Amino acid sequence: MDKMEERSEIVFFDVETTIPFRAGQGFALLEFGAILVCPQKLVELESYSTLIKPSDLSAVSANSVKCNGITRDAVSVAPTFLDVADQIYDILHGRVWAGHNILRFDCARIREAFAGIGRSPPEPKGTIDSLVLLTQKFGRRAGNMKMATLATYFGLGQQTHRSLDDVRMNLEVLKYCATVLFLESSLPDILANGSVSPSTRSRSNGKASPEGRTFNTNSPSSILVPMSHTSPLIGNIQAEPLNLVERNLTNPDPFNMSLLIDQVIAAPLQQDATMAEKSDLPDHKMFSNGIPSEGCSGYAGFLEPDEVSLAFIKASFYQLYRGTQKIQLLHKDILLQLFCSKLRVRFGISTKFLDSAGRPRLNIVVDSSLSLCKVLDDCDHHAQRLFAESGSNSEWRPVVMRKNSFLNSPTVRLHIPTVTNGDIAIYATEIYHKEAAGNPQRIVFSKFDATELDSLFTPGTFVDAFFSLDVYDYQQSAGIRLVAKKLIIHS
Repeated sequence: MDKMEERSEIVFFDVETTIPFRAGQGFALLEFGAILVCPQKLVELESYSTLIKPSDLSAVSANSVKCNGITRDAVSVAPTFLDVADQIYDILHGRVWAGHNILRFDCARIREAFAGIGRSPPEPKGTIDSLVLLTQKFGRRAGNMKMATLATYFGLGQQTHRSLDDVRMNLEVLKYCATVLFLESSLPDILANGSVSPSTRSRSNGKASPEGRTFNTNSPSSILVPMSHTSPLIGNIQAEPLNLVERNLTNPDPFNMSLLIDQVIAAPLQQDATMAEKSDLPDHKMFSNGIPSEGCSGYAGFLEPDEVSLAFIKASFYQLYRGTQKIQLLHKDILLQLFCSKLRVRFGISTKFLDSAGRPRLNIVVDSSLSLCKVLDDCDHHAQRLFAESGSNSEWRPVVMRKNSFLNSPTVRLHIPTVTNGDIAIYATEIYHKEAAGNPQRIVFSKFDATELDSLFTPGTFVDAFFSLDVYDYQQSAGIRLVAKKLIIHS
């Protein structure tokens, strides 16, 4: 039997990293923590954590320490990633990966770390991102989808931003959310309308010391602990076993956790309501290049077009559920996401196209710089070539729109996705306003209103845009959709 098929455990993991403080600087791993969980009983089987010494200790900046409390002194005597790579590979490879915001952050950091030592990265059997999952299933009843906020909502204590603590907190949050959804599915007319208020009583964040012996490892800072058991779900309520094979897609049970992998594996290219997750740093801390910092995971990984090397762009298929595939665009084997400053709005909010619920699919058209055109044209080339192999007969639409006259110079369309919680729609894109002198200020919208949004994106306005590239094939049209994750409107 293949080793990957034998590995039935789910591995919940988390990484802590440095925070880049200059343009072009990457992340460096500072800590890795993981627990192996039995999918049938949700009990912890083993745990592992280690600090990691980065190749450049100066990368451990003051902002990095503020984020996770890991200092230069703490990692100066830790093993390097090369020292612990075999252990981390063995823990991750061939298992289902789970964690909060791992698809956009932790998975990318793992791949970067292995690429940095010239080794192939571990590959998951499946992936569960609780940020995407809970955004879809639990909604924003807790306030937002940060792990710290969810933990406070359930009285689980304070998030420490240390890998192993955060992993265990993530699992507990999932258990609590699943229990609430299970109860609501039993009496939806009574419990799902918010008539029962959550308790605000807070409990300590003390972690029970795991029972069992500690195994000796190569590094004194590495810990591997076999677990006899962990705390069950609330009271006598038992979670339904996670069935990784059978999936009822016709009438999905709202508490059927066997659907998790199928629902979340495509998350990198969904309308995913990305929240800055791994830090409680102020929203408007600035890097030296003027790019807003989003703490440990937000927008620092977005590249400016001039930072992109065309030779390293490639398109590849990745598997969805039931054998279907989707195309993703990579740069140096990392999901390509772009940042462009001061794009001039050519046309404001368009509501021409509707989604399945009858709501307008919002987008704006902006002028494209020469460097952005080069990157997007190259992405078009790679994605279209791979798309032709898929056998689809849809018409491919170039991502850069061009017309002959001077006034119709190259433009691109930035899409502003929405997410829903029941009947309420909200913008998935973070939108900020920036005065000539001063930091960007987050705009809070009370409702979905395309007219209100249109008044902000008037022609001639300049915006800074952080966006991902989503390859789509829908209703006989295919191409690359630029999905705005964050927009900063200049006065």
